[in-house]
Amino acid sequence: MSDEPVSVQLPSDEEIIPGALYVVATPIGHLGDITLRALHILDSVDLIASEDTRRTRILLDRYGISTPTVAYHEHNARKVLPDLLNKLKAGQALAQVSDAGTPGVSDPGYRLIHEAVEAGITVVPIAGVSALLAALIPSGLPLDKFVFEGFLPRKKGRHTRLVELSEETRTFVIFESPLRTARTLRDLADRLGTERKAVLCRELTKRFEEFVYGTLGELSQKYEEHPPKGEVTLVIEGLGKKARGKSKNETRKDD
Repeated sequence: MSDEPVSVQLPSDEEIIPGALYVVATPIGHLGDITLRALHILDSVDLIASEDTRRTRILLDRYGISTPTVAYHEHNARKVLPDLLNKLKAGQALAQVSDAGTPGVSDPGYRLIHEAVEAGITVVPIAGVSALLAALIPSGLPLDKFVFEGFLPRKKGRHTRLVELSEETRTFVIFESPLRTARTLRDLADRLGTERKAVLCRELTKRFEEFVYGTLGELSQKYEEHPPKGEVTLVIEGLGKKARGKSKNETRKDD
C-alpha cells in the first residue's frame, strides 16, 4: 500500500456512547485489514489507549485520524490504568488498541477491560482481524473445536504444560517469538511425538507471509539451525483417537 493518507467515507450512523470503553481490533500486518466501523470509532472517541503509540500513529495517519493517543502497556499499566478509569467515569469515550490484533488476547489489555467491567463501565467490542483465526483457517486441521494456548511458559511450568498438551485432543494454537521457535518445536516433538501434524505460520498478513506444513519432527529439524524470521504462530494437530487408545494402554501397563 502507498504511504499516502487514504480518504474513506466513514459510517456516521453510530453515536459514540459517553464514558464507554471501545475495544478495537487493528491490523496485525496489512493496514487494509481494518473495518470502517473501527475507523469511525477511532476517529470519534476522545482518547485512544495504545500498547504502542508509534505503531498506532502509522495506522491513524494512514486514514487521516488525529485522535490523541496515550501509551498503555505492560510496563506502565499500574500507573496509567487509574487515570484511564477516571476519564471513563467522567464521561470520556476511550478506544483501546493493542500492538496488533485484538486487545486482551495475549497482551495486557485485559486488565483495563476487567477493571472497566468491575466498575460498571460499558465495554463495546469492535471486531476485526486476529492472528489466531488467520492461522487456523489455512491450517487444514480440524476447526470444529480448538484451543488457544498463547505463549508457553519459558521456564517454570513449561514441562507440566507440555505434558498436558500431549493429551489435548483439539487443534491448538501457540504464539512464539522467532528466537524461541526452534526450542519450542523441539520440545513439542519430544513430548507430543515427531509425527504430529503442524503448521508454522510466519508474518501473517504481511509481505512475506508464509505457511510451512509438516510434522513436528520435520519442522523442528527445518528450524533447528535456521530460526524463522518474523512473528510466528504454530497450529498443531490434537491427539487422535488411535493415539488416545494407545496412550491409555500405556498408562495401564505403567500402573
